[in-house]
Amino acid sequence: MQHEPPSSVHYNRIVTSRPERIYLDHAATTPLDPRVLEAMMPYLTAAWGNPSSLYAEAQDARRGLDSARAAIAGILGCRPNDLIVTAGGSESNNLALRGAAWAARRAGRGDHIITSAIEHHAVLHTTERLEQDGFRVTYLGVDSEGFIDIGQLQDAVGDDTILVSIMYVNNEVGTVQPLANAVRAVKEKNPKAVFHTDAVQAAGMIDLDVDSLGVDLLSLAAHKFYGPKGAGALYVRPRTPLLPQQLGGTQEKSRRAGTENVAGVVGMATALQLAHDEFGSRTAHYRELRDRLLVGVPERVPNVRVTGPLPSSAHPEALEGEGRAANNASFCFEYIEGEPILIALDLAGVACSSGSACTTGSLEPSHVLTAMGVPDDLARGSMRLTVGASNTSDQIDYFLETLPGIVSRLRSLSPTWPERARS
Repeated sequence: MQHEPPSSVHYNRIVTSRPERIYLDHAATTPLDPRVLEAMMPYLTAAWGNPSSLYAEAQDARRGLDSARAAIAGILGCRPNDLIVTAGGSESNNLALRGAAWAARRAGRGDHIITSAIEHHAVLHTTERLEQDGFRVTYLGVDSEGFIDIGQLQDAVGDDTILVSIMYVNNEVGTVQPLANAVRAVKEKNPKAVFHTDAVQAAGMIDLDVDSLGVDLLSLAAHKFYGPKGAGALYVRPRTPLLPQQLGGTQEKSRRAGTENVAGVVGMATALQLAHDEFGSRTAHYRELRDRLLVGVPERVPNVRVTGPLPSSAHPEALEGEGRAANNASFCFEYIEGEPILIALDLAGVACSSGSACTTGSLEPSHVLTAMGVPDDLARGSMRLTVGASNTSDQIDYFLETLPGIVSRLRSLSPTWPERARS
């Protein structure tokens, strides 16, 4: 008697039983573009060889890897050899910070690192570990919209500053930092300081030309722009000191050991090329839906605060006057916690989050909102909505019609809701 593989049966049942849903959490991850999957398939089937070997099967894989690397380099405006392929944004950030810091210490150049208080935990947990290893770290504060102060950054730079890491686009509130200005301020004070940016949320949203930005290190993750999970990249400017953190083989010019995920890198290159080619239409679509949310949520729900910069009051130093990521709308709801809202929305067919997907389930208020001066009780009522290519105006209408009733019901159960005390 023959049996179907249990895993495939279970998988098919999960996928086909789901009703049509509305996905508003594209900052957490994006669905794989079918065109990206099509480009990856030959390297999952026919061209499956190890790209470090010499025979024909390996060279088919090597050609795919080299072509993908060249495509990514073309978009970043760098040389293909300036890229290290990784397993994603977290690895890229770890390699950048640990690799640059330890290289500088070995050369006796200093031990001081600067970053911001609103970085992703892939950066903050890494700097915390470096502090345990004897490095000194300055954590810059931000204003109420999430912007660093360029003057404060420059004042913090000293002769012993070896590394600065400032994220380009914040993953929770969408703040776009004036990155090129920040790099210039650092280099004017200490030209030898290495400047890294976590650009994971910027890819597909903003131009990433590394020479225009002036950065020495830049991190990417494919699954944030409709590519596959498990694929990332780190740009390394020529002559930037960097000690490898993953040892074993000579792959990636001996900077990152391990057989490359060829299909993943091909998928990342294809996704980045599509994001580049379709940049104008995509970002216009995102902004239209984002602005409807930024206006519509406070109009329909009382006692709501928009977090992060409003496009109409974009920070004067932000890129092209646009201080917020094109796809990001974020809020804090008074008198209620965010998690019950998310659960109720999920039951209503809408997927969204309260902030970084890497901290979902944490009882602590967002470190990003706390750094922006949002009180803890209000920060616990946070919600992040990040739109994508497949979202429609009808979906936004449904969300705006559904949310007020959910918030009203949950607030009626809250002991801090003033209307409940009066009833």
